[in-house]
Amino acid sequence: MVSRRDFFTGAAALVGAGLVSRAGAATLPEAPLMDKAATQAPLMPPNGRPYNPVVTLNGWTLPWRMNNGVKEFHLVAEPVVCEIAPGMKANLWGYNGQSPGPTIEVVEGDRVRIFVTNKLPEHTSVHWHGQRLPNGMDGVGGLTQPLIPPGKTFVYEFIAKRPGTFMYHPHGDEMVQVAMGMMGFWVTHPKNPDFMKVERDFVFLLNNFDIEPGSYTPKVNTMLEFNLFGFNSRVFPGIDPMVVRQGDRVRIRMGNLTMTNHPIHLHGHEFEVTGTDGGWTRPASRWPEVTVDVGVGQMRAIEFDATEPGDWAFHCHKSHHTMNAMGHNVPTMIGVDHRGIAEKISRLVPDYMVMGERGMGDMGQMAMPLPDNTLPMMTGQGPFGGVDMGGMFTVVKVRRDQKRGDYTDPGWYRHPAGTVAYEWKGMAPEPARNHSAGGKLMEPVGKPADTLPKVVPKKLRPGGHEGHH
Repeated sequence: MVSRRDFFTGAAALVGAGLVSRAGAATLPEAPLMDKAATQAPLMPPNGRPYNPVVTLNGWTLPWRMNNGVKEFHLVAEPVVCEIAPGMKANLWGYNGQSPGPTIEVVEGDRVRIFVTNKLPEHTSVHWHGQRLPNGMDGVGGLTQPLIPPGKTFVYEFIAKRPGTFMYHPHGDEMVQVAMGMMGFWVTHPKNPDFMKVERDFVFLLNNFDIEPGSYTPKVNTMLEFNLFGFNSRVFPGIDPMVVRQGDRVRIRMGNLTMTNHPIHLHGHEFEVTGTDGGWTRPASRWPEVTVDVGVGQMRAIEFDATEPGDWAFHCHKSHHTMNAMGHNVPTMIGVDHRGIAEKISRLVPDYMVMGERGMGDMGQMAMPLPDNTLPMMTGQGPFGGVDMGGMFTVVKVRRDQKRGDYTDPGWYRHPAGTVAYEWKGMAPEPARNHSAGGKLMEPVGKPADTLPKVVPKKLRPGGHEGHH
């Protein structure tokens, strides 16, 4: 065992799980587990400083215990089976039963103590991304601490000095462990609960996986060609909506631990970026946007007033990030007439289907056989039919009659009469066409185009630029 002095001066305190007595083990705080990837109600603080809790999209907040004025949490790094969407599960690594792990919420000035038990088959560590803390608590294995061996528990302790939006993730075999889903959200609330107060505060992480059709485990050496992009390890249509009351001030916090940037776009409202990795943005520096680019390793907090009722799309604007299990090597067959060859192939393969001849929009409606544990690219269903989206897509549901603090799904929006796009039944006017390839901009002055003399190129002189293009 280490002394109290060694604890506060060393890189981290090691508690050998196999060497601790029953009395010693009883001093560890409980490690709650979550067995479902559904959005949980906000955790109202039972003790400590007051704050306005966040809601983790398809996730939850980690409970704590108070021990002589210190907030104590217990994270368990372990293999987990995570439901990516109904019909597909993945073998991931995470914390306390889920990937991402639970959100940690504290208040500016809190002393926090986090016990981290390693149940992975290899060593790990935890880096508290964006925090100001003692160097020995920063979680970089080999640099600021020894790596946590399998079966052991380390303790991190520091004061949450800066309010804002943060993340946690390993800095030991990071390429593998982050690719396997090891990450979590951290929110440090301001001391003053009325500072930057909002009615709804959502948080989630952006992530990507490369899971081949029919398999269960991500390919950890993938650099670019990912086929599943999600919010908190869920893909549409398995992502919960963000439900708000009309008139609410809404904050959405996002952290990006993927291998690329994500331009996140909100329909129906404009917002301001009110928080970054470095803290809150000054009001004078903000401007209205409808899309925010979240770079690799970055965090962003956006805010808007939910004034417009409806079901508003919220998604990454990279089109291939809103598709599931997409094959990147599929050729483009738009405009190719398959009729002759399709008839011949169908004699050999009775279930053969023509794909992509008219685009890919109808593929979500095809009842095509798929490998086990594989999602179609686009399967979401809305009130008017198929939604040609998957992956990083969900809906912000704004309702006038939603009760304060109520996050239950109100169902689809009931549009007032005359406010839905409809088919035109009348005669369509003839389009006005310009048959000149150059339009009117290049028309010669004073002479019709067909009376211009033909230009014959001069023969190049010897020593000129023959052969140059």
